[in-house]
Amino acid sequence: MEQFTLIQILALALGFYMAWNIGANDVANAMGTSVGSKALTLKKAVFLAAILEFSGAYFVGSSVSETIQKGIVEPSIFQSDPMIFVFGMMGSLLATGALLQVASYFGLPVSTTHAIVGAVLGFGFCIGGPSAIHWQELGWIASSWILSPLLSGIVSYAIFSLIQRKILFALDPIAACQKLAPFLIFLCFSVASLSLVYHGMNLDLSIFSAFSLSCSIGLAAAWIGRPLVMRTLEPALQMNDGFHPLQAVSLEKALHHLQRVHLSNRNPSYAGEISQILGRVQSLTDTVKRTTPELHSSHHYQGVEKIFIILQIMSACLVAFAHGANDVANAIGPVAAVIDVLKNKTISGESAVPSWLLALGGGGIVIGLATWGWRVIETIGKKITELTPTRGFSAEFGAAFTILLASKLGLPISTTHSLIGAVLGVGMARGLKALNLQTIKEIVVSWVVTIPLCALFSILAFYTLKFCFY
Repeated sequence: MEQFTLIQILALALGFYMAWNIGANDVANAMGTSVGSKALTLKKAVFLAAILEFSGAYFVGSSVSETIQKGIVEPSIFQSDPMIFVFGMMGSLLATGALLQVASYFGLPVSTTHAIVGAVLGFGFCIGGPSAIHWQELGWIASSWILSPLLSGIVSYAIFSLIQRKILFALDPIAACQKLAPFLIFLCFSVASLSLVYHGMNLDLSIFSAFSLSCSIGLAAAWIGRPLVMRTLEPALQMNDGFHPLQAVSLEKALHHLQRVHLSNRNPSYAGEISQILGRVQSLTDTVKRTTPELHSSHHYQGVEKIFIILQIMSACLVAFAHGANDVANAIGPVAAVIDVLKNKTISGESAVPSWLLALGGGGIVIGLATWGWRVIETIGKKITELTPTRGFSAEFGAAFTILLASKLGLPISTTHSLIGAVLGVGMARGLKALNLQTIKEIVVSWVVTIPLCALFSILAFYTLKFCFY
């Protein structure tokens, strides 16, 4: 009996250790882009994420958690000796937590879901051999390494390109932002709320009901947010003597293009006409520049970024809440299964998760974020590509959209992979030179080695625990 109590205490400690490492590594998915774009300081991001992650884990965390081995290994191989399953789950938590800690130390974002899958795969293969593994399920998981970052990258690329064309490259970015921002608010809140009510909160809603509710939330947010946009953004620039100040910029660009045409022209018959046009545009450009006030374009772009700071903070908060509700099961699910086996001496299909265990997992996530979370936050927010609020919003929206769509289609995806792919997509919209290829290489390598390393560590941890307690 004393040994069982010791095993329970050790299982709780390993669950807390796993939750700590989820907070240190995985929570960067929600807050990394906000810190990188300077929408939030690191301290504010940690404070907000701590509240929302814990709230999501405690109040909306799943009350029933399927055992992690279901769908990865065949459960029947453990029925003859349930304690083998107990030591395997504990070894998986230890192995996954250790790998996440190493990854967090080096600032590498890895998937906690894939890590725990690799750990369970390791001891399951060791006990039952190749026939005990559900290889088709593992194939789906491996496919997400490509599908989730690719899809989120495409969506983020499209969103940021739209923002560039319609706002940042507009003649008057502030006026363009005033028109487009309510639509973006609607889009952001509709997608984010749909991911919560249809996938993340276990509500018994049909897709039509969830979609209607999410659109209503989006419309309400856009209606409330529009006056805020108008107050946040400075008024559009006024006309001066028939010319808009930003027209000077457009004329200067046109002048450069005409000069390029003039220099590259090889047809003498057009040389005179090109010179005349060039002279007129040069004269007009000089006149406009003399009669319009000095244009500080960076100042006006800062006004545009203000509204995206608000949008990005809101989207980051929703992502953090949903992450706490969904991913806390990676830590406390195996613990609940272990406690259930120790109590009933058999393996059941599902294990009830008490509220105090949800609080333990939520607390571990918060402490991990507060102590080591800054390492991975800096990688996602600063080391892949330079982020601004518009870019950060595009990345978070792309990741949220991907997670929702993939969940509806039944595709196994990783939040981490989706966010990294989204940040890459935003970087690609600015050109390949905007990406830190060395950091990307390190992240991809860490993804590839996650499952085999966790499998190996899990086997070692399993035999160590078995030797100590069995």
